[in-house]
Amino acid sequence: MKPTISLIKCNSYEPALVLASVRRAVDLIGGITQYIKPQSKVLLKPNLLMAKEPEFGIDTHPAVVRAVVKILKEIGCQIYLGDGPSVWAGQAENVGNVYEKSGMKQLAKEEDFELVKFEKSRWRPNFPLTTHLDDCQYLISIPKFKTHDLMVLTGAIKNLFGLVSGPYKTELHKKYLREEDFANTLVDIYVEARPTLTIVDGITAMEGEGPGTSGKLRNLGLLAAGSDCVALDSALALIMGLKPQDILTNREAARRGLGVDEINAIQIEGDKLEDFIGRPFALPSTALYRRIPRPILNIGKRFIRFYPEINQQNCTRCRACIEICPEKVMYMRNNRVAIRYNGCISCFCCQETCPSSAIKIKKSPLAKLIGL
Repeated sequence: MKPTISLIKCNSYEPALVLASVRRAVDLIGGITQYIKPQSKVLLKPNLLMAKEPEFGIDTHPAVVRAVVKILKEIGCQIYLGDGPSVWAGQAENVGNVYEKSGMKQLAKEEDFELVKFEKSRWRPNFPLTTHLDDCQYLISIPKFKTHDLMVLTGAIKNLFGLVSGPYKTELHKKYLREEDFANTLVDIYVEARPTLTIVDGITAMEGEGPGTSGKLRNLGLLAAGSDCVALDSALALIMGLKPQDILTNREAARRGLGVDEINAIQIEGDKLEDFIGRPFALPSTALYRRIPRPILNIGKRFIRFYPEINQQNCTRCRACIEICPEKVMYMRNNRVAIRYNGCISCFCCQETCPSSAIKIKKSPLAKLIGL
């Protein structure tokens, strides 16, 4: 059977409209009880990257989470919500600040569900995942549709990276330097933490230098739902103006038989895919690197590079980039953030974490010369 996903037009975060749209998205793929047993314990995993208010469009919008919560409460579920934001540096108060600024703390109070912090973990084959996956019967993932400086797309599969416990995220970036290797690790996480249901917040999407403060918001008016994360991400890739196979996680997951990345093999309910396809998304600068034919890249890869660069005027000296850097090559010098480039692995965790859009992409001379 073809995997089924739904695509629904929803042009604002007005709560009643979002609730009706999320309900329609879920009903079109079989209804909530096809995925979640009544009276069960459910872990909700939104994308809460950093402590920014909803209008910044960086985190999953609370209106979408509220809609999911209300639908689950109708069948008597016990609801928990958590994420491991990029600000994590072993300090629980950082996570609490993300919950507060993103609107999740107030939402939990209003809708009477529990916020949890991913402080305890259980080791899986190659990484630790939060023990809340063991404590709950179901996982519902609620990603935000954004571009990503390393993976091009952060959507259904990439959202699960937040289940990795504590500072081990930086260890995975350090261990798997190549994009293909990191994509394989994300697919490994998908194997271990397959969500029962995924609902994508694309009402306001992000393009350009996502997924943090350097990205640009784009009013897309999309909600999507399904249980096959590969199928969902394949639809998102097409909306971006890419082929599904351009997304490394799609390619690897489909190769392993974990989902479908051929759009003709996906049943789409609701609104038409074509209704959401307009101007191609502006992609991160680093994404252009992957358009170079492999033989040419192998010859010139030492000279075709992208690096983070500090915009000192925007920098607030908050040290978030220093704390998150896997290789510890970022440091303070004369009250300014500096980078030891000879140790930089270009993972762009610093840019992803920066709360003030102070980290830009620096291109090597050859990358500039060939128009990347």
